[in-house]
Amino acid sequence: MESLNQLYKIGRGPSSSHTMGPERACLYFKEKYPEADTFRVILYGSLAKTGKGHGTDEVIRRTFAPVPCEVEFNLEKTDLPHPNTMELFAYQSEQHQGQARVFSVGGGRIAFEDDPAKCAPTVYPHRSFEDIAAYCKVNRLRLWQYVERIEGREIWEHLQNVWNAMKAAVERGLEDEGTLPGGLEVQKKAKYLYEMQHIDESAETRENRVVCSYAFAVSEQNASGETIVTAPTCGASGVVPAVLYYQQQKHGFTDLEICQALAAGGIIGNLIKTNASISGAEAGCQAEIGTACAMAAAALGELFGLHMDKIEYAAEIAIEHHLGLTCDPIGGLVQIPCIERNAVAAMRAINAVNLASFLSSTRKISLDKVIVAMRRTGKDIHAAYRETSEGGLAALGIGE
Repeated sequence: MESLNQLYKIGRGPSSSHTMGPERACLYFKEKYPEADTFRVILYGSLAKTGKGHGTDEVIRRTFAPVPCEVEFNLEKTDLPHPNTMELFAYQSEQHQGQARVFSVGGGRIAFEDDPAKCAPTVYPHRSFEDIAAYCKVNRLRLWQYVERIEGREIWEHLQNVWNAMKAAVERGLEDEGTLPGGLEVQKKAKYLYEMQHIDESAETRENRVVCSYAFAVSEQNASGETIVTAPTCGASGVVPAVLYYQQQKHGFTDLEICQALAAGGIIGNLIKTNASISGAEAGCQAEIGTACAMAAAALGELFGLHMDKIEYAAEIAIEHHLGLTCDPIGGLVQIPCIERNAVAAMRAINAVNLASFLSSTRKISLDKVIVAMRRTGKDIHAAYRETSEGGLAALGIGE
């Protein structure tokens, strides 16, 4: 598995697959051909179908500027090696200089068809939770200590930067008002959710409202193209910070304790990224929101000092109850139903930890097996329900 700095990335929304990934590919390509005076990019699959809504073409042109770039949306080609495929061409005085085929595989991560060496190196020797848990048991390590042993103490600087960015996104979002860009006229609701309260509001109702306001805050920042953290993606970026920010505000956990929780959650995200997928275009929204919920559940379990078995069970519950979730953003925008899903998943992560703390001794299925089921389910989901804006809610549109 790769380093956690390849999972948690700080950048601008609204989509890790459709903006952050293509941006990285274009930056590399621009650097490789510095003498080029014209570029051309062809988008295929999900990048072509929802690229306009995500602003993929705008990001590409901005990245290549001031050198002009022609962006084409190819909706005809279907025999693709990955649903997020793009081809880049460089020209000088109308002479072809070079080209590359790149896949945006989720979480802002990219893969080059003909050059695997450009992919991030493997850091972790283990590929299953079973093996990680066994290693931790023998060496008497918690998950965050396992991360430190493998990655070194320098990982904490990265995770502190990640946590700072997460907190900033929550706090900006709680102050933000107005309408989200894109044409759906969706009103920003985080501030309203946070400030509204009833005289007879119970503690449970308040917790749900506040956690949801934090998730809305980050998700609305993402939809506005502001800075967020992929956890594991832009579209699911509100879940983990909502859960951890609430716990820090409520219980006073230190930033170091939160970073340790992020390390534990990152292991779950890495396992899913390695053995299934975190790409909505490849495996539906289960890959994004489902993974985010599992990461938040594991992080919260680590924060509360739960036993390894209970952390595993919490993450398993979180994934299990998102299996088959479709990715069907209306208009290709990461707004409806994406923002509400972040809030629901944040609450579900808390519920998963509570349930796991009661029932972990009775569970019958492992986290690794659920991840296998997630991969198989993703392959079975019809293409219209994997971030194409052709099925589900996306096919209905607004007011239907």
